[in-house]
Amino acid sequence: MDILQALPLERDDPFEPPAVLGELHGPLHRMIYADGRPGWLVTGHAEARVVLDDPRFSNTSQGAAPPIKELAPPEGLTDLVIPPGFFIAMDDPEHSRYRRLLTGHFSMRRMRLLEPRIQEIIDGLLDEIARAGAPADLVSAFALPVPSLVICELLGVPYEERSRFQATTARAVNLDSPVEERGAAGAELMGYLSELVARKRAAPGQDLISQLATGGELSHEELTGVATLLLTAGHETTANMLALGTFLLLCRPEQAELVRTDPGVAATAVEELMRYLSITHIGPIRVARADVPLAGRTIRAGETVTLSLPAVNRDPARFPDPGRFDVAREAGPQLGFGHGIHQCLGQQLARLEMRLAYPALLRRFPGLRLAVPAAEVPLRPRATIYGVAALPVTW
Repeated sequence: MDILQALPLERDDPFEPPAVLGELHGPLHRMIYADGRPGWLVTGHAEARVVLDDPRFSNTSQGAAPPIKELAPPEGLTDLVIPPGFFIAMDDPEHSRYRRLLTGHFSMRRMRLLEPRIQEIIDGLLDEIARAGAPADLVSAFALPVPSLVICELLGVPYEERSRFQATTARAVNLDSPVEERGAAGAELMGYLSELVARKRAAPGQDLISQLATGGELSHEELTGVATLLLTAGHETTANMLALGTFLLLCRPEQAELVRTDPGVAATAVEELMRYLSITHIGPIRVARADVPLAGRTIRAGETVTLSLPAVNRDPARFPDPGRFDVAREAGPQLGFGHGIHQCLGQQLARLEMRLAYPALLRRFPGLRLAVPAAEVPLRPRATIYGVAALPVTW
């Protein structure tokens, strides 16, 4: 049985999983974690669904071994501290209490109501890019502003204050920075949201934070944590998908042409881009609360399990010809948004933003192409969410 000495992260090709993952045999592998403890790496799609769906695997991170040293707690602590309201790192019943308050705000019905406004935001940004002229950095001009503007409007965060959260979030997820600096960035971000929550309590509006603030079910600290989580997740992940997905499409012009010309392809293209790129490349991470049989092995209580989504979403047992990128593929559920009770709360919003943004961008600029050689596009391999730092384009 293969024993991995570290979680594979480095990609030789910006669009391909780390090469060592393709050399593994079977869906479950022993892995030595950064603190020396043995644990497991899941690379099979069916096995990943089991882990994400089984309540015997805890999502709290308490007792979890760090898959990479950068995720280890600061010196002197044995576990990372989970702030109030960070339900993404909680198990039931606490997790369900928070999620119940939020689910209706991210329903399919709510997303349909938001669609015209999201399209308006996208078209407005494309107008600005056209006015400014070529070349452009699609990260700063499009990929980051689209989800940032949308989540700001939804939450009630003033977009003109974006400099207070965009740069801070980038520092918080940059694994090249010391854990203390990332912690300080996270604290700074929560400080900003704490101020905003206080403003909403004093003068509520029609936005989500105001509704939660006046609902009376969350303390100030809890609402601050919820707001921080939603703001961070609401712009960081989708921004990276928009940028990296556009990079891939520009390198596969025949696929870009399908997205540009066939309205029926947009929805499948989003799923295929999520599957093929798997920007969540460090986890999810779980800790077994009991002995659990999986793939013919036994995961012991207390052991850490990490899912490798780049491998899971290329599992040939689930996706025929998984190394082929096909925006018209309808081969089944990718796990980029998770599975089970912890699947991404905002996944329908993210899907909608991408479904509208990719075709609009490619139709508005049919001659869109990279302004630098593909090898010179700067990547983010050491961030918690994989992507590109900039995407220079021309047309």
